[in-house]
Amino acid sequence: MSTNDVLGATDAAYTPTDDTQPVVVSLHVCNKQVPPANESFLGNCEWYYRPLHDEFIEKSGVASWEALKAWATWWNPFSDSDVVRRLLANRDELIAPESTHAHWSRHANFMMRHIGCGHLPPDYYISYGYYYCYTYGERLYPRLSDAGKEWLAEARYLLQANIEIGLKDNMDGDEIMVVCRRYPNRTVQMQVPQYELEIDPTTFKTFAFNTHVPAYLDAGLADLPITDLMRIGTQPNVEEWLDGETWKQATDSAVEVGKDKLKGAGAAISSGAQAAAEAVGEGISAVEQALSRLTQHRR
Repeated sequence: MSTNDVLGATDAAYTPTDDTQPVVVSLHVCNKQVPPANESFLGNCEWYYRPLHDEFIEKSGVASWEALKAWATWWNPFSDSDVVRRLLANRDELIAPESTHAHWSRHANFMMRHIGCGHLPPDYYISYGYYYCYTYGERLYPRLSDAGKEWLAEARYLLQANIEIGLKDNMDGDEIMVVCRRYPNRTVQMQVPQYELEIDPTTFKTFAFNTHVPAYLDAGLADLPITDLMRIGTQPNVEEWLDGETWKQATDSAVEVGKDKLKGAGAAISSGAQAAAEAVGEGISAVEQALSRLTQHRR
């Protein structure tokens, strides 16, 4: 692929008509080169996913999950001229590697690299990424133990760090690999044409979903007490999480965690501690339920 294919055409100019200080930028910009995010933003729901659009803020505050998910698949963020004008005024900073600008998000960064070329940001950023990073996390956090709260913070970080790894891999070539450190057999590998991962929303969503389980496991899900696993697995609003697209993936990962739990049960069983063995059994079930819920709700 040539440089021109990556950067696209730049044969016209765009000037917001209602701005007292017009900003002139290329009308047809299709820059598929994804600059790295500032690491200090990773794990932060607002910075990583958040769009500035009032329409999104309104939808995310009152809409049901199903309504928000459906809306996000057809919403065009470029239709809000006020937001576009604000972003255009800071375009150079928003597309700079490791930007620290107040308006930066993966969503805004994509918009400023794809102007007038027909590409929209992956709906994952706002429908799954932001909504569940914030909504799921805020509802769950107060119910967890200190260990569970640490796990949730680390999982949030790794969910976004894994996306950054995949985007970087795709800038370098066609092969994406996100390693699961604790369970190497759960490492994610995908083949995606170079520069195209962020362009196809379906492919991007599949990639992002595939990296969830490694994030949860590497954050230490297997180390959590059974009480936390049960709280994760019984998070409210079950009706929002009915899609079972990744049930097998969650179950397979739960098996890995279950093996760890069973190792710890060996001594208890040999010493006749039946109650402890039963608790471990409950723990395996809780792990499976927690993992399946964590992955199911993002579909």
